[in-house]
Amino acid sequence: MNTGRSGLKAPFIAPGQGSDRAIPYRYAIISPAKDEEAFLARTIESVAGQTIQPVRWVIVDDGSRDRTAEIAARYSERYSWISVERIKRDPLRNPGPAVVAAFNAGLQKLANVDYDFLVKLDVDLVLPADYFQKLLSRFDKDKELGIASGVYVESWNGQWQAIQMPAYHAAGASKVMRRECFEAIGGYSPNIGWDSIDEIRARALGWNTRHFADLPFQHLRQEGRGTGMLRNSVKNGVAYYLMGGDFLFLLLKVPYRMVSTRPFVGGGLAILWGYLSCLFSGRKRLVTKTEARLYRKLLRSQLWGRFRKAAPDSVISPEGTGS
Repeated sequence: MNTGRSGLKAPFIAPGQGSDRAIPYRYAIISPAKDEEAFLARTIESVAGQTIQPVRWVIVDDGSRDRTAEIAARYSERYSWISVERIKRDPLRNPGPAVVAAFNAGLQKLANVDYDFLVKLDVDLVLPADYFQKLLSRFDKDKELGIASGVYVESWNGQWQAIQMPAYHAAGASKVMRRECFEAIGGYSPNIGWDSIDEIRARALGWNTRHFADLPFQHLRQEGRGTGMLRNSVKNGVAYYLMGGDFLFLLLKVPYRMVSTRPFVGGGLAILWGYLSCLFSGRKRLVTKTEARLYRKLLRSQLWGRFRKAAPDSVISPEGTGS
């Protein structure tokens, strides 16, 4: 694999840490944030408490109507590696194009920053103190690992439960990408399904993508609550179509989601509606034929339990979820 970059940077030592905490890579974070005043401070505190801190963290306030920008600005005065970028747009949450547009606005602020890994991080998370140290060490062990994350847990009925994902999927809420991989795939696609399209394109170029079940982090807002759970299911159906998913696998996916995923029954039907609305309107897919074949192969391998290249020690569900 030709990464287009050579050599390692000098080790970055987190402020206040000894040389035993040195790691030969630097990471930068970009966080699109919209109306996150309830959770932002907790996320910032958990990043500030990391054993390996980022070289830069750009928090992009995406037209929030609450105190998100104010809270971020206050922390930027405390931590020199945090900066805040503000953009204006309509008040609706848009988990596809708007998220990528906000991310790209933050990316522009990293033009003169030296980093080896790029993190897209939601600001409704709590991370263990050694989360990034452990995750970056996995990249160090696997030079072909291009995209990875831990696994997020959500509180349901007072219990923290791991959200199941396909073996190849890295959670969009905390997605770490090797810089060479990010540049090779041309960045994130500004569309619904961006957090799976990147993995399809990366794998088509020979990179590994996965999540690690032994690196959990807390997702403080249940999946889909920000946009509405039915709307989120429709979005998943649209994403499945745009990524080249076929109708046969969909016929297996829908009944499974009707009985296994909230909202029950309605969630599966909403996925079907999202897919069919694209199919009947003749909407163009966002992947090449080769990438679509790869995606279908991943899905079928997952279905029959044969996809073992990067399987984590967790049960795998038919569909990954992004944030």
